[in-house]
Amino acid sequence: MESDRSASKPSVAAVELRLLGPLRVLRAGVAAPLPPSRKIRLLVAYLALASHPVSRERLCELLWQAPNDPRGELRWCLTKLRALLDEPGRLRVITDEGRVALDLRDCDVDALRVLSLSKNGIGQLSDDELESLSAAFTGDLLDGLDVNGSPDLQHWLTSRRSEFRLIQAEIVVEIGRRSTPGTSKGLAAARNWLECAPFDIEGNRRFLTELFHRHMIEEGDRYVDAAARSFASEGIDFAPVRAAWAAMRVASTAPAAAASGVFANTGNAVSRRASIAVMPFTEFGRGTGRRSVLGNALTHDIISRLARLRSLFVIARGSVFAIADEALSVREIGERLAVDYIANGYVQRSADNTIVTVEVAEAATSHVLWADKLEADAVAHLPVLDHLCDGIVSSIAAEIETAERNRALLKPADSLDAWECFHRGLWHMYNFTAEENARAADFFRQSAKLDPTFSRAYAGLSFTHWQNAFQRWEDRNAQTKQALKAAGHSLQADSLNPSAHWAMGRALWLCGEATEAVHALEQSVELSPNFALGHYSVAFIHSQNGDPDAAIASSDHSRLLSPCDPLLFGMLGARAMALVRLGRFEEAAEWGMRAASRPNAHVHILAIAAHCLALAGDIDGARSHVTRIRRQIPDYDVTHFLDTFRFDKDIQSLYRGAARRIGLAGS
Repeated sequence: MESDRSASKPSVAAVELRLLGPLRVLRAGVAAPLPPSRKIRLLVAYLALASHPVSRERLCELLWQAPNDPRGELRWCLTKLRALLDEPGRLRVITDEGRVALDLRDCDVDALRVLSLSKNGIGQLSDDELESLSAAFTGDLLDGLDVNGSPDLQHWLTSRRSEFRLIQAEIVVEIGRRSTPGTSKGLAAARNWLECAPFDIEGNRRFLTELFHRHMIEEGDRYVDAAARSFASEGIDFAPVRAAWAAMRVASTAPAAAASGVFANTGNAVSRRASIAVMPFTEFGRGTGRRSVLGNALTHDIISRLARLRSLFVIARGSVFAIADEALSVREIGERLAVDYIANGYVQRSADNTIVTVEVAEAATSHVLWADKLEADAVAHLPVLDHLCDGIVSSIAAEIETAERNRALLKPADSLDAWECFHRGLWHMYNFTAEENARAADFFRQSAKLDPTFSRAYAGLSFTHWQNAFQRWEDRNAQTKQALKAAGHSLQADSLNPSAHWAMGRALWLCGEATEAVHALEQSVELSPNFALGHYSVAFIHSQNGDPDAAIASSDHSRLLSPCDPLLFGMLGARAMALVRLGRFEEAAEWGMRAASRPNAHVHILAIAAHCLALAGDIDGARSHVTRIRRQIPDYDVTHFLDTFRFDKDIQSLYRGAARRIGLAGS
């Protein structure tokens, strides 16, 4: 009953089955009329792509949700299918022992041919084989056919379509790489590359190379402007493409070098960012590793989420999938894609859970920067992906940010570029003292001066002004205005950067505009659901005079995304303040103490812990925190605390009562 999945197209195919595009069945090159039933067409594709016979029960579950007679419906469909595929003396629809399969040994099935030829890696195919496979794609799998009322069948169709789209992208990218720049085939290959992977950095560079080779400079300028808007709408960094085009234009006196597709390092033309390639995750089963639908989907989701954070330059999926089967080392991948870091991993599934092991390595040294094993107790793909991707994306971003900060610290201050100045500023900022905050501001200003388009530099500068106002290190009104101004510059530089909206939201809170502040912060997490600081800041505002339950949920989510965040004390403190508003004082005290135990917790965090402990009745514990407060600010009292935050009158009265019991009431 198994079909012979031959890699080569038969010289004379009795039946040709076209699944990649609108479904077609051809006999001797002539299209056969198809039954109008949508379920029969789905059944053809499902059985053709099945690796083994399928039980009648499974087919009934997939095709019918609640029919009166599912087996009768299936028998009717199989009768129509036999009329379409069987011939006198040649049965292709095989039914045996309650199972159904298709015998397609003498048929040419485009989808099976693509799967067979690509299984050992697209890079191993000849030019003729690549062209043959490319021609097989006339659209999506079962293009134009939708599934209604069957979640399982919809999931199958979505997964298989994604699988073939990835294979098509790999084929097109490989053809583009092999084509000769400046030829008619080179231009066509570049166009196909962009059509299949419009946000692939290498593909955009190659297309611009073709335009440059033809002296189509004005067309290239127009293309760059249009493509920049498209990249921005998707939250993808366009700077490398713009820099490559600028380098070609500057090198117009040496067209041969530019047309070759080899570009000089343009790091001085634009702000450098740490770059990462997320290689396709391998799924392990039965002792062997292979690419899978889940592994590919996980890789795509990680790439997309990292790109939306806009803190890293992320290589597009087309480029990483194109070289995934070449068995390259970490160092070789880094050289091929010109990236700083490589992420890879593998997936293991059982009946009860899914485990993903992932590691990030420095490309230049192959040194493993971070490795972890993440587990999700679920078997449905979408919940698994969502849970695992949150942990993976946040950990990758945090570990690389830490590595970049540490690297910037080792360089002389006068040799730093904009990216390094920014990370040096972060290191100082996270010490949370007035002196270190001032040094951080200086580095952020220098970063913005070196690259006026670097949105995160302005966001960091806004936060230092916010700290000056919040901590009363400088005049609050003046620093509030400066925080708002810097946040505005950040938005002007990149309105799609979540850090810019985060900075604006916090500045608006200083201005007393809580509703507008929450809106700005919600924008930051809509732009990037993995932006932990955005979730924390939403919790911060809601914990004082918004929705306390929402504050707790946002605080928990921010800590899930960034469990070792430098602002972890704030995440914990916001949860404590929300619990106070709910009257859950003992819980609030526990979370307040956890916040105060963080090594960089500032005086207001200690005050949160002291007041929460007093409300819970632990006066001795509260007074021990008061002692710590007095060491930092001898005259600190409840007025300082209440003027810093924005509680309503009832909650203020609650805190004043707690302050009287522990000696923080003031004069």
